[in-house]
Amino acid sequence: MRKSIALTTISLALLSACTRKPAIVTTIPPPPVPVAAPLAMPAGAYVGMKTPAVMSDGRYLTPNRNLSTDGTVWHLRAALNVAALACRGPDEDRIIAAYNALLTSRKAVLNTAQTRLSAEYKARGGDWQDRYDDQMTRLYNFFSQSQARDPFCRVAITTLADSAASTQMDFTAFAAERLPLLEKPFTDFYAAYDAWRAANPAASRPATASVAPSAPPSVQALPPAVATKAKRVR
Repeated sequence: MRKSIALTTISLALLSACTRKPAIVTTIPPPPVPVAAPLAMPAGAYVGMKTPAVMSDGRYLTPNRNLSTDGTVWHLRAALNVAALACRGPDEDRIIAAYNALLTSRKAVLNTAQTRLSAEYKARGGDWQDRYDDQMTRLYNFFSQSQARDPFCRVAITTLADSAASTQMDFTAFAAERLPLLEKPFTDFYAAYDAWRAANPAASRPATASVAPSAPPSVQALPPAVATKAKRVR
């Protein structure tokens, strides 16, 4: 009798286990993947704007590529000349004074750089003067682009201040160090625009390998001097 009751009890337990409703498992959905905000077109850019070609080393093909030591010195002077002519605001007078001081203190090394750079163009034959003038116009147009004016002027102020501490002997090394920094605001602008263009292919045109046509066409190669408020200093 006891055995029968025990079996009945076990049977009831098994029946209860079989008829019990399965537990409901609540699945917690993963957090939503944040959607990156669309890139904004950098200030001063426009749809279809042209940027320089990118070289195999990842750098933009600007007028400051593949320069000799003398070319680097002369291009640095050109960049600072544009800063003295174009940078306006509370630091305007300081930039002009520092640039004119640079022309005086570095007269010998600048004259040597210009003479040797001209000789490089002559050595290639042909109408070297036209090639030289075209390159200088392209160089001034590059540094005159308004989209990167403010950061460029900030770098120019620092460069002019630091140039006073360099000696005649190490000025070429100083130029090699600072020219890329003066160029960087412009290549940063190109990179920002290219990133926007890549993120917005439907709103942009294909890139074309040429410098952005943002500088006024009237900008020409300038002499190594800057027009002050009162007179032209040479």
